[in-house]
Amino acid sequence: MEIITKIADLQRKIVAVKANGGKVGLVPTMGALHNGHLQLVRRCVAENDCCVVSIFVNPTQFNDKNDLLHYPRTLEADCELLRSVGCTIAFVPSVEEMYPEEDTRVFELGPVAEVMEGKYRPGHFNGVAQIVSKLFYAVTPDRAYFGEKDFQQIAVIRSMVKLINSPVEIVDCPIVREEDGLALSSRNRRLTPEQRKNALNISATLFKSRIFAQNHTVAETLAFVVDTINAVDGLEVEYYEIVDGRTLLPVESWDQTDYVVGCVTVYCGEVRLIDNVIYHR
Repeated sequence: MEIITKIADLQRKIVAVKANGGKVGLVPTMGALHNGHLQLVRRCVAENDCCVVSIFVNPTQFNDKNDLLHYPRTLEADCELLRSVGCTIAFVPSVEEMYPEEDTRVFELGPVAEVMEGKYRPGHFNGVAQIVSKLFYAVTPDRAYFGEKDFQQIAVIRSMVKLINSPVEIVDCPIVREEDGLALSSRNRRLTPEQRKNALNISATLFKSRIFAQNHTVAETLAFVVDTINAVDGLEVEYYEIVDGRTLLPVESWDQTDYVVGCVTVYCGEVRLIDNVIYHR
């Protein structure tokens, strides 16, 4: 595996791969890698001739400076993990490399970027679109891989791809969980042992809600999830939305669409955790 920090050096490698008819896959990350990331990398390695994993904590997608400051950075360990799963190139640019000047682009991403995370983290998805589009221009991948834990982000990136007329195929991959059900997240590292134990109630409640939903309305299911999680000391639901899995707009009945997803954000102490559950598709 090569570690590359400059876009020009990366592009020379990519050109050589494509000159021989090779396919290039990209896994964008902010580092602090865990098995969820590695599942994406394994799939990327299996489906492409060259697997590029970017490690870059993107400042433009953080509307909370404190969150940016405390985001875990574990570059050496990340590179060891990437070597172990067959990654070809780790692209580790500096902020100055990715943003030699201020990025003032504003993306008209539509309703998928305005609800849920878009409502509670203004500017977040525009920052995501800025960095992912920059990575697409730098890497020119044939495929890019994203985890379904960030369910709304995938919808936003698909919208961005259409907006910039990019040929990149977006590959979404299932949530990877710990054996006890907790969705893998880089932010889990910030949880104390007690907080981590409390956080298990998030996924447990989502799983229970699928059974609850069989005999209850959307509104009743929504209230069940919020009330159950909020009843746990140390957990506070920021939002829970039951939405159409394609448009991300709220649904009022289970038969309103054939693809229904519940998306939740919960504060566990100061750590903001997200998860989701599919009711049917």
